[in-house]
Amino acid sequence: MSGAQGAIETPSGKGAADENFPVGSWLLPRRLRPHVAVFYAFARAIDDIADNPALAPEDKVARLDRFADALRPGPGEPAAEVPGLAKAHAMRDTLAATGITAQHCLDLISAFKQDAVKTRYRDWAELIDYCDRSAAPVGRFLLDLHGEDPAGYPASDALCNALQVINHLQDCADDYAGLDRVYLPTEWLEAEGLGVEALGEPAMAPGLRRVVDRCLEGTRALLATADTLPGALRSRRLAMESAVIVKIAHALCGELALRDPLADRVVLTRGQTLRCAVTGVMGAVLR
Repeated sequence: MSGAQGAIETPSGKGAADENFPVGSWLLPRRLRPHVAVFYAFARAIDDIADNPALAPEDKVARLDRFADALRPGPGEPAAEVPGLAKAHAMRDTLAATGITAQHCLDLISAFKQDAVKTRYRDWAELIDYCDRSAAPVGRFLLDLHGEDPAGYPASDALCNALQVINHLQDCADDYAGLDRVYLPTEWLEAEGLGVEALGEPAMAPGLRRVVDRCLEGTRALLATADTLPGALRSRRLAMESAVIVKIAHALCGELALRDPLADRVVLTRGQTLRCAVTGVMGAVLR
């Protein structure tokens, strides 16, 4: 796999514009944005490998292990010789420059390796364990990058995990159809007399609506903790960014409570996103 360009990575074409949240926006300090961009590119690359339907599970795991190896101390393989690992080498350089632990990246890799082999989640606790590795490391990296106190991790984890569950709800039909992957707790589906096949219908059955609402209830509980994050941050810029993201998460919960993710793509309009940005920034400034 160490030959031609793209032999390790499998780019999906997705980018920062496809996310529910701003990635390294102008709200963050200019000097830190390049590091955010490197981290996002790394996370995007390994996520694309895990989500590639054309790869066998063992191939996905092997490729992700190559990314983990490239983060370890030592000279490693020069990016010029292994183009498919260029993003991993760039990530290693960022970690060296900032002094941030590689554990956040390794946790992401752990989650995406799990995605390669695990397609069902029995209960909410099992789902949140996955989110603790697939989403929470993003917020922890940002806190570390801004020199924030690790005491802020729990509120940051809650926000990132809430965003992950929201994304699972938005994509529940596509994940099932394209990857046979279901993040809704199967015991909740069974309690409604449903199998995962309900996600293949053109619209939600009443029982599936109740399962989605239970997920939203859990997400709102996470957001109650996340609401405390902006006010606990020393960095005014990071506080503004996080306040905007918290507003976006609440707005998406509201939309998912009213709309059917099987019938259409549930996203915010440009006007709704702008409103979240303005109210989030103003709230952080006034706080």
